[in-house]
Amino acid sequence: MERERVTVDSSMAARARLAVLTAHISPSCEESVYFPPIVEKSSVSSDFAVQPPGNLKGTLTIVDERTGKRYQVQVSEEGTVKASDFKKITTGKNDKGLKIYDPGYLNTAPVWSTICYIDGDEGILRYRGYPIEELAESSSFLEVAYLLMHGNLPSESQLADWEFAISQHSAVPQGILDIIQSMPHDAHPMGVLVSAMSALSVFHPDANPAPRGQDLYKSKPVRDKQIACILGKAPTIAAAAYLRMAGRPPKWDLSIDGGHLGNRSYKPNPQLARVIDILFILHAEHEMNCSTAAARHLASSGVDVYTALAGAVGALYGPLHGGANEAVLKMLNEIGTVENIPEFLESIKNRKRKMSGFGHRVYKNYDPRARVIKKLTEEVFSIVGRDPLIEVAVALENAALSDEYFVKRKLYPNVDFYSGLIFRAMGFPTEFFPVLVAIPRMAGYLSHWRESLDEPDAKIMRPQQAYTGVGLRHYMPVRERMAHSAGDKLGQVSVSNATRRRLAGSGV
Repeated sequence: MERERVTVDSSMAARARLAVLTAHISPSCEESVYFPPIVEKSSVSSDFAVQPPGNLKGTLTIVDERTGKRYQVQVSEEGTVKASDFKKITTGKNDKGLKIYDPGYLNTAPVWSTICYIDGDEGILRYRGYPIEELAESSSFLEVAYLLMHGNLPSESQLADWEFAISQHSAVPQGILDIIQSMPHDAHPMGVLVSAMSALSVFHPDANPAPRGQDLYKSKPVRDKQIACILGKAPTIAAAAYLRMAGRPPKWDLSIDGGHLGNRSYKPNPQLARVIDILFILHAEHEMNCSTAAARHLASSGVDVYTALAGAVGALYGPLHGGANEAVLKMLNEIGTVENIPEFLESIKNRKRKMSGFGHRVYKNYDPRARVIKKLTEEVFSIVGRDPLIEVAVALENAALSDEYFVKRKLYPNVDFYSGLIFRAMGFPTEFFPVLVAIPRMAGYLSHWRESLDEPDAKIMRPQQAYTGVGLRHYMPVRERMAHSAGDKLGQVSVSNATRRRLAGSGV
């Protein structure tokens, strides 16, 4: 009886906290409305029984034909070898050992991870073993964030506590809002987000291992607080950046979803809100991509979590990464009409143009996220009206997938191909698209940060290099030196605007 009473009390507490959270996020919604599932089940990764490879443990024998020596290297159960084992392969005294040259880290695994599984050849993406299609169909973003962070989907009470904790950290310090307000009105919102994330470390000195000690993050309460802080504050900072773009002062009382932008009477469309939630799920995590690798790289130095994530957002800012959906929209606008597609594809084949939203470093099949997003476009257009560029996008996809040039190279639409059309249809400006990727990706960054803190083999990341420069030179006085190539000459550098203003103010 006592156990039953505890269970009932826990369930009631969970419902109470969810009610508080619902009121906090959407105070104007008085009743819930049921909508049919937006995402249908896909056979690509939900039902296709592709499992990670089994035990690959063994020994690799290497014969160095330069010296005739034989070496044995151990292969782990996961099919990896230690790069450091190759250092023992040497030709003599001055040879410091064999290095693995891997530009772009095409085949380097710097970490062990249990967070995300990708099979690019089969078009499979799973979070902690769950197919991305199932999570997109049935889950919520904050539920998925819990899954990524803790390894399992939460119970009702765990979800209530999780969502309530995040809601309690949605407000940002006034100083952060002042920093955002001081930025140029035309500042790119990703630059604003990077700056604000970095500035948060100053406002949270209690979370900084530099002054507090290297063992600070061994404390679970300290970790959990920073995770809740970032997941709660990221949408609010994004909303403040949006208001700055619109020329309106950021507010401290923006809601956790950032949706009402300071207007508490605003009622979000439930279907569109669900679409955003699905898009957040799809963008929450994607294994060791450029920005996640940046987060783990920075975290390996012991830096505070805010600085590590600011660096990750900076990496995401690039047009080859999180900024790709901007490039897709610009490309579709450039094509203009379906009739121009053949000419555009020919220019791609002749290397006169680049094709955005097609191809992926990992996927050599259809990106499973792109399949889900393609279905979401029709859902959104049924509400807000059909974007004429969708016809160009669909026709471009069909033309490319039936063209031997693209098929041979395994170039399929990726997650960025359709997402920009959805964001635009919802009224977001193009430059805000990467921010809508950065907000959910905080969950992935934080799950990797949390995992890295417990990694038994964790070391500060310090890649090797293959030096190709001059062996030795001696110093020569400046008047005895001669100019070398024209490339060494400094280009024309204009005086900065700040310097001009300072000189003008001094009367010079």
